[in-house]
Amino acid sequence: MKLKHSSITLLPFISLIFLPSLVSSQACQRTCGNLPIKYPFGTGPGCGDPRFQQYVTCDQQKLTLTTHTGNYLVTNIDYSNHVIYISDASMSTCACSQPSKGFGLDWDAPFSFTDDNVFTLLDCSTTSSPIFRSNSYNVDNSSAVPQCDKQGAPICSYLYSCRAISMLNLPISTCCVYTPVDLGPSFELNLQKLQCSSYSGFYSFSGQESNPDNWKYGISLKYKFNVYNDYPNSCADCEKSSGVCGYTGSYNSFICNCPNGLNTTSTCYFVSSFSNGLRLLPLQTRTLLIYPLAWILAMVLL
Repeated sequence: MKLKHSSITLLPFISLIFLPSLVSSQACQRTCGNLPIKYPFGTGPGCGDPRFQQYVTCDQQKLTLTTHTGNYLVTNIDYSNHVIYISDASMSTCACSQPSKGFGLDWDAPFSFTDDNVFTLLDCSTTSSPIFRSNSYNVDNSSAVPQCDKQGAPICSYLYSCRAISMLNLPISTCCVYTPVDLGPSFELNLQKLQCSSYSGFYSFSGQESNPDNWKYGISLKYKFNVYNDYPNSCADCEKSSGVCGYTGSYNSFICNCPNGLNTTSTCYFVSSFSNGLRLLPLQTRTLLIYPLAWILAMVLL
């Protein structure tokens, strides 16, 4: 049976009136723990940008980045500069030294390393690790490029002076400030291949270069959500109306998830006005309104 033309016209209007009373929560949240969540990130399926959904998720109020090397806690997000900061629980710091398997990004992930990152390899084999082959030659007889920054020697000295690391009595020669020519988007710090026991990473000296206790340990990653990295206007308008950007359908079409739980293709202003107006009515009045409206809708569809 085909729908009448009038039913197609009335359906969206009637739905906007009585559906807000049936849906009360926003599926896509604006925070995860103490972190504000904005595009391109989301707190669950259908939230944020679909390209980021498989990598960054909110589980038990903890925002986590997932790569093929493990799960990493997101500690902060700089939305202005499009940078996220993560911590690796297996990373060595001035306060703790421990074995690690390293860190890597998936080749198709929308992330790359920022220039602020400093990776220091610890307890590396001075006889077999490829990072120390500065005077050797490759199979094509070309000179091998040194992968340790000689200017980074003070960083090794500061780190090896930390109590947690100094207790291991490691010679300073086993330390390397790792600086390959190009980290690249798919860079992987494979410690087993590099024959190092652990690594340390930080993205800021915090103004105290000689005090490793106060360095900001972790990894900073740049993210990019389109060619020009311009914030989508539709998403900006959605967030201004207290909505959360999301996607739906097989084509991942844009939606704005509103505080009352409804989705729109624009903003939450219009939906909110109906929802708030309806909530001002007594519960009995709201109930009395819903049943006639449902009856009218059923009659129109006949």
